[in-house]
Amino acid sequence: MLNTLHKSERLDKKKVIDKMFSGGARSFSVFPLRVIYLPVEELEAPVSILVSVSKRRFKRAVKRNRVKRQIREAYRKNKHGLLQTLQDEGRQLAVAFIYLSDRLVDSVEIEERMKVALARITEKVLADVAVQKAGENATSAEKTGSAGQS
Repeated sequence: MLNTLHKSERLDKKKVIDKMFSGGARSFSVFPLRVIYLPVEELEAPVSILVSVSKRRFKRAVKRNRVKRQIREAYRKNKHGLLQTLQDEGRQLAVAFIYLSDRLVDSVEIEERMKVALARITEKVLADVAVQKAGENATSAEKTGSAGQS
């Protein structure tokens, strides 16, 4: 049951999608994927994903749908590390996977790239948590320091 992709894990909130693409979101590329992610609070699942394949790259819907299926399958199989990290930290992410290549790629290659992308997202989330905790510790130290001086 853990190895499924529920409806709640699909990003369908227009507000979140607009916020994600209007700026403020972080992104990186692991060719043939571009990954855009944004920490949010208003989602039901720890991670909600959006998969996009441009009509400019593949004119035929059959090919676009094939690539989207490959990306969703690769995510479904490899999402557990990211989910565990986010649940431990009590965070939620909106993630968009955009396909960049104009040729079809084997599922094995997409899965390898997906593993790399999810590992990088996990790294960056953990780094953000560490920075935030350090900032909170410094702020609380300043408050206790200034209270002790009065």
